[in-house]
Amino acid sequence: MTDTESEQAREFALSAANLAGGRHCTDIVVLDLKGKSPATDYFVIATGTSNRQMRTVADEICQAARDQGLQRFGRAGYDQARWILLDYVDVVIHIFDSEYREYYDLELLWGDAERLMIDD
Repeated sequence: MTDTESEQAREFALSAANLAGGRHCTDIVVLDLKGKSPATDYFVIATGTSNRQMRTVADEICQAARDQGLQRFGRAGYDQARWILLDYVDVVIHIFDSEYREYYDLELLWGDAERLMIDD
């Protein structure tokens, strides 16, 4: 990954987090997994308030990615909307309901990862 690609991934992760925050998601975290995960560089984790809101956030993040020329390589959980996963390879976005967020506790799993600051 080039420095430009790495910066683009970081900026996308932060913009996805800010978009989620602007749509009333809570407990938003961006984890820097570079050098820790062989699969991705950033996790964006957010808690949604309802299945409709979670789908809307996912849709808007997907549109923002398209606008930035990024291709989504996978999406899971959209129909059930308990845990929606959007895979952009370098950035993986997790939008949980509160029950699944607590159960899977990705922040604990990746407890040694740096947390990036996001805009309030």
